[in-house]
Amino acid sequence: MPSLLVNEIFHSIQGESTRAGRPCSFIRLAGCNLECAWCDTRYSLTETGRDLPLPLILEAIRPHRAGLAEITGGEPLLQPATPELARRLLAEGYEVLVETNGSLDVSVLPYPVARIMDLKPPSSGMAARNRLANFAHLRHGDEIKIGIADRMDYDWARTVLQDEGFPRAVTTSLSPIHGKVAPATLAKWILDDALPVRLNLQLHRFIWPDIERGV
Repeated sequence: MPSLLVNEIFHSIQGESTRAGRPCSFIRLAGCNLECAWCDTRYSLTETGRDLPLPLILEAIRPHRAGLAEITGGEPLLQPATPELARRLLAEGYEVLVETNGSLDVSVLPYPVARIMDLKPPSSGMAARNRLANFAHLRHGDEIKIGIADRMDYDWARTVLQDEGFPRAVTTSLSPIHGKVAPATLAKWILDDALPVRLNLQLHRFIWPDIERGV
């Protein structure tokens, strides 16, 4: 029976992406292949996680009564059973999001899962690991998210956005890294350049500022 190493399962308000503000069931998988300098879920990298069969994962989120489910991490695409979990969630009527660090092939995820793909800027230390070939697999309903820690990151993101190979059919969000750059500063940069992006604030940090996990 397929199973996954799960770090935590919880019910919260979706804090990011175009679905921000909606009740959501989160399935956070353990393990990651990157070590971003400002990772805010490092525990999902360092903790082993529980090996759970897919039916038990589905059973765990049903009491949440949420129509939206997100598979996140860590890096969920490290685990071979992630696409199958996504298929079973779709079969049960969930709208499904998969948040991925963008270093692995996103084409393995079934339609109509929404791929929320990170691009790693210079400050992360992981920019060389971006899999730009994923751009060809993104479609309407998918999203790109770039964390911004400083002006260098912003200038890098602006250059990437202007590249002719960038997928313009998907929503792109810039997110200020907590404690690194003020939201108002990033907002000013976006407005000054009339950059065609969304400013993405981590809503859960405003609702539960003192809680680091399970939200």
